[in-house]
Amino acid sequence: MRLRPSALLSPTTTPKEYDAVKPDEIRKLEAFLKKTFPGTALKVKPLPRRNDTAEVYIGEDFAGLIAKDTEEGELSYHFTMTILDIDLE
Repeated sequence: MRLRPSALLSPTTTPKEYDAVKPDEIRKLEAFLKKTFPGTALKVKPLPRRNDTAEVYIGEDFAGLIAKDTEEGELSYHFTMTILDIDLE
């Protein structure tokens, strides 16, 4: 892929500490993605400056972002993957 992870992030204020993606959540997210996409060398890594977001890699290639959402007392995660038209050729 030809994207830089930082290119997908919009400038926002630093999230609160309780919104941080914790190491145990990263392990669970990685296990879920590996189960969902078997046979793929997936790795989930925390972002150093945005503690509510983690990066997803397939092998050494950046694949997308996972953002933690704690709106209205409910916890969910949003996985965003951008596919460029040149990647489809």
